Amino acid sequence: MNSAKSDDVKKPDLALAPENFQPETEPAIAVEIFGAGIEKARAYAAALVRDGDELGLLGPREMPKLWTRHILNSAVVAELVSPGKKVADVGSGAGLPGIPMAIAQPQAQFVLIEPMERRSTWLQQQVSELGLDNVRVLRARAEEVGEVFDMVTARAVSALPKLLKMTVPLTRDGGQIIALKGSKAADEIEDSKKLQKKLKIAGFEIVRAGEGRLAEPTTVVRTTLV
Repeated sequence: MNSAKSDDVKKPDLALAPENFQPETEPAIAVEIFGAGIEKARAYAAALVRDGDELGLLGPREMPKLWTRHILNSAVVAELVSPGKKVADVGSGAGLPGIPMAIAQPQAQFVLIEPMERRSTWLQQQVSELGLDNVRVLRARAEEVGEVFDMVTARAVSALPKLLKMTVPLTRDGGQIIALKGSKAADEIEDSKKLQKKLKIAGFEIVRAGEGRLAEPTTVVRTTLV
């Protein structure tokens, strides 16, 4: 019987050790961005830390970037939402960007649309526990909703052409689709131009939300309908 050589023994990957995935400390700018809603934002962050991995909302690798990449990155998009607007967050998942936006802009109404039962149940729990009177949860696929909104948001759902086909039917005439995108935003717009006439799109615009407040502003593609 051959014994395993010491070089063959699989060593633990220290980069995957739990202590390397400690939740990010709340940045000072969070108080400015959330204002009176900062305690709700903190409670939401704590819920993501508690339930994120178990429910498949946010994995451990995301915890060191919890505030900067996820919560604040989403919250600053509320700059684009005027009071009184009705906003749908498609494929809401962990409530991103919908919940941070709703906390930052309490004078608009938000609907979190999520088809998965365990996630929609968790979202409903958060809405209740956080006291978000301006938010409701709808367990459905985008094509099943049957409502129209002033604005529709989406984060990490799909490439822009596919996303537009999914969200245009949910958006009123003259309304806007706010897609959180990264460095490929311009390329995705170019890929979407072939749909402009068919989907009655008036135009596309790249917006940097949170500029002057976040070290890395959120890149957003704002699509306006005719």
